Amino acid sequence: MTVVRYERRGPVAVVTMNRPQYRNAQNSAMTYALDEAFYRAVADDEVKVIVLAGEGKHFSAGHDIGTPGRDAHVSFDRRASLWWDHVGKEGAESRFARESEVYLGMCRRWREIPKPTIAMVQGACIAGGLMLAWVCDLIVASDDAFFADPVVRMGIPGVEYFAHPWAMPPRIAKEFLFTGDRMPARRAYEVGMVNRVVAREELEAETFALAERIAAMPRLGLALTKKAVNQAEDLQGMHAGMDSVFGLHHLAHAHNAETSADSLAGMDPKSMKAAADGS
Repeated sequence: MTVVRYERRGPVAVVTMNRPQYRNAQNSAMTYALDEAFYRAVADDEVKVIVLAGEGKHFSAGHDIGTPGRDAHVSFDRRASLWWDHVGKEGAESRFARESEVYLGMCRRWREIPKPTIAMVQGACIAGGLMLAWVCDLIVASDDAFFADPVVRMGIPGVEYFAHPWAMPPRIAKEFLFTGDRMPARRAYEVGMVNRVVAREELEAETFALAERIAAMPRLGLALTKKAVNQAEDLQGMHAGMDSVFGLHHLAHAHNAETSADSLAGMDPKSMKAAADGS
């Protein structure tokens, strides 16, 4: 099965994560398939806007930490960062190399795609799924969508692409992380993380109506406007802030590896879901 689908709808490219049986958990195969799809959309002069979607009931349950398709042990085709391959290395040499590439590095590159991107979010948008939504310029969510970053349960201070204090006010970001609770789409809209919340049955139509409206604008004007806003965020400390938190993230991994079962503090999808459900 193709883990990412690509299609053109007039001036809109649709990139769809396609592992619905695993709630679109992101393994390296999906990461690189997404990258190829984004390259394809950027290279196509007819494409003005890119929509990122998830097949099935959920946008994305985050990083793949436990499906049969988990491929953390597989070498990747390095593109986002100039660093050695993680395979055959141990400890921090391996974890830092892999996460610099497939998480922080890829997300940073996708944030700089010179065409407007819209995340079309339904159901779960958790941890690594947040990263995929946050790199997009706009987020349109269905009224059944929810957002969460529960990795503090692993002793880790948030996902690798640490956009939390820019995606929402700092005190809201702290509550979001401290509790690991699910933030409903309506609350995400209220705090400014989501652009629009629509009924589930209207999600696709509303997202594409917005995409087509944006597609009527000049391509270079859109690209320069996107760069202007991204540069303003970076002047507010976003790029440097992420670098500093990435170090804390890996300190947590190293601590877990020394004091518990593994770098994830022994947590797996089942235990994380049980904790989220309060069971």
